[in-house]
Amino acid sequence: MKKNHQRIKKNLDAGTLNGQAGWVKQLFIQFGLVLTAAILFSLSHPNLLFENGLPFLAWVAYIPVLILIPKNNIASCAGWGAIYGLSSYALFNYWLSNFHPLAGIGVYLIYLSFMTAVFLLMKLACIFFQKKAYIVQWIIWLAYEYMQTKGFLGFPYGITGYSQWRIIPLIQIASITGVWGVSALVTFPSFWLAAAFKNRRESIRWFSRQGISGIRAALVCFFQKEKISAIVWTVSLFAALVFGFASNKDYSEYPTARIALIQHATDPWEASRVPTLWQIMEIYKKDLAILKRLSDEALESQPKPDLVVWPETAFVPRIHWHSTYRDDQDSWLIVKDLLDYLSTKDVPFIIGNDDARMDRGKNPNAAERHRVDYNAAMLFENGINTAIYRKMHLVPFTEHFPYKKQLPFIYKLLQNVETHFWEKGEEETLFQGPGFTFSTPICFEDSFGYLSRAFVRRGADVLVNLTNDAWAKSLPSQKQHLSMAVFRAVENNRSMVRSTVSGQTCAIDPSGRIMSEAPPFKEAFIIADVPLASGNTIYTKYGDYLALVFLFMAVILLLFGAFWYIIKLAKTA
Repeated sequence: MKKNHQRIKKNLDAGTLNGQAGWVKQLFIQFGLVLTAAILFSLSHPNLLFENGLPFLAWVAYIPVLILIPKNNIASCAGWGAIYGLSSYALFNYWLSNFHPLAGIGVYLIYLSFMTAVFLLMKLACIFFQKKAYIVQWIIWLAYEYMQTKGFLGFPYGITGYSQWRIIPLIQIASITGVWGVSALVTFPSFWLAAAFKNRRESIRWFSRQGISGIRAALVCFFQKEKISAIVWTVSLFAALVFGFASNKDYSEYPTARIALIQHATDPWEASRVPTLWQIMEIYKKDLAILKRLSDEALESQPKPDLVVWPETAFVPRIHWHSTYRDDQDSWLIVKDLLDYLSTKDVPFIIGNDDARMDRGKNPNAAERHRVDYNAAMLFENGINTAIYRKMHLVPFTEHFPYKKQLPFIYKLLQNVETHFWEKGEEETLFQGPGFTFSTPICFEDSFGYLSRAFVRRGADVLVNLTNDAWAKSLPSQKQHLSMAVFRAVENNRSMVRSTVSGQTCAIDPSGRIMSEAPPFKEAFIIADVPLASGNTIYTKYGDYLALVFLFMAVILLLFGAFWYIIKLAKTA
C-alpha cells in the first residue's frame, strides 16, 4: 500500500510538472507568434534592412496573431493585443524617439491601447460568429485602420495598403477606393488562411484517408467550406490588376509644370540646440546661403523652372514678424537678406516658414505680444508675399494639444520639454502658379487622404509637399512618409512634388511612379517636369466611402452578434 501510495504521488507530481512545463511552452509559443507578426508587419513597410520594404509579407503578416486569438480567452487576447501593438510599432516607428522625448513613448502606448481593443473585438467575433468569424474580423481590422487616422490621435503610419506603394498596377484602384481598397485586398489572405489553419487537426483527420495531410489538408478542407469568399477575393484581385494595367497612361503628351525642388540637407532644428545667440544667427545665415546657392543652380537650367520650392521651415526666422515689428535686429537683417534675394528673381518661390502674427483673439497674453505662430507655406513673387497656406492638420502632442483645460498636467509636461505649439490654419489655399494651380500640404499632412482630396476639389493641378523629416535621421522614416504620399497622387490623379530638408525630395506622376528623386541626406535639387492631369476621380468625388462602409458593417455586425448571443444564452439558461 505504501509503495502504491508513493507511486501515485510520484505520478501526480510528474503530471503537475508536465502541466507547468506545457503551460510555459505554450506561453513561449504564443509570444513567438506575436513577435513574428510584429516583425512581418514592420518588414512589409520600409525598414532598416529593406529600404523599400518587402510588400509580399503584408499579405500574410497577420496570420500568427490571428491563429492565436481563438486559442485564448478574452483577457489573454487583450494582453496579447497590447504586446503586439507595442512591439509592432516599436519596430516600425523606432525613429520616433528622435522627434520628441515623448513622441515614441506616446505612439507606442497609444497602439498598445488600440490593439488591446482590436484584439478584444476580434475575440468577440470568434464568440458571436463561430463559422464566419474570419470575415467579421477582417471587417473589424479594416474599420480599425480607418479609425486610426481620425481625431486628435490620427496617425496613418502602418496602414496595410501603404506597404504596396511600389506595386503600381495594384495601387491604381486607390483612384476608386482610396488606400482602403488596397488594404482590403492585401489583408484578406491573412484572415482566410488563419481561419483555415485553426481547424488543421480536424482537416488532417478528415483527409488522412485520401492521402492528403498537413497544411494542404487544412487549405483544401477550408476551401470546400469557404470557397465563395475565396473566389470573390480572387476575382476582386484580378479585376483590380486588370484595372491597374488598363489605367497605365503615357503622360509624354500632357502639358507640364517645371518645378525646382530644393533639398538643403541641414536640420532646421539645429539652431535650438546651440548655446549662444551668435551661433544661432550663424546657423541661419549658413542655411540661407545653401538655399540660395542651390536655387541659383536650379534657375540656371534651361528651360528655366516655373516655380522654386523650399522645404518646411527651411528658413527659420519669422519673415512676417521680423519685417513688420523689427524687435530683433539680427533676425531682421537675415530676413532682409532673403527678401532682397527674392526681389531679384522673376520666378515665384514657395518657402516654408513660421508665420507669426499678433492676434489678441487667439493669444490674449500681452507679455507674449499676442503672438500666434502658424506652420506656413508662403508664395513670394518678386520678393513680395502674395499668398499663404497655414498647416491645418497638426502633429498631435508635438505641434498641437487642444486639451489644456481638460488635461493640464499633460499640457504642462509638454511645455516643460520645450514643445512648440502651432495654431491651426483654417483654409485650403489654392495658389496660382504660372500656367497651373497648386496647393501645399505641409509634412504630416500628405499622409491623410482627406486633405489632398480637399485641395484637388478646390482646383489644385499639382500637390506640392513641403517636409522636414531631418530630425528622424532615418531613411526608413523618410521612405515610410514617401509611401503614403504616393497614394495621394493616385487617389486624385494629380502629380505630386516633394521638397524635403533631407529626403525624399522627388516628383511623383499621377499613377504613383517616382519620376525623379534626390539622394537622401545630401545637398541637392531636382528639376521636375510633372504632367498636369485633370478631372476628378471617384475617390476625389466621394472620399473615404469604402472605409465608412467597413466601419458601419463592423459596428452593425458586432451589435447584432452580441444581441443574438445573449438570446441564445437566455434560451439555454
